[in-house]
Amino acid sequence: MKNRTLIMLATVVLSGVQLTACASRSPEKTQLTMRNPAASWCVHSGGRLSQIRTDAGTTEYCTLPSGERIEEWALFHRDHPEQK
Repeated sequence: MKNRTLIMLATVVLSGVQLTACASRSPEKTQLTMRNPAASWCVHSGGRLSQIRTDAGTTEYCTLPSGERIEEWALFHRDHPEQK
């Protein structure tokens, strides 16, 4: 009788361990981000990014090593003309 109780107890414990091992884990949250191509191009060109705030909103500028200051998207489009 004692052996039977011990076997049943061991079976219950092992079943619990097996279920715990098989439990699905929640996936880790991964945040995907996409870089702003105009800002990336500014930095790639050796420029520094700056942000100008006005009542109308915010504009991002790129100051190039030559000292030229240009809106980041204007720089990107200037250096990457659309091919037709």
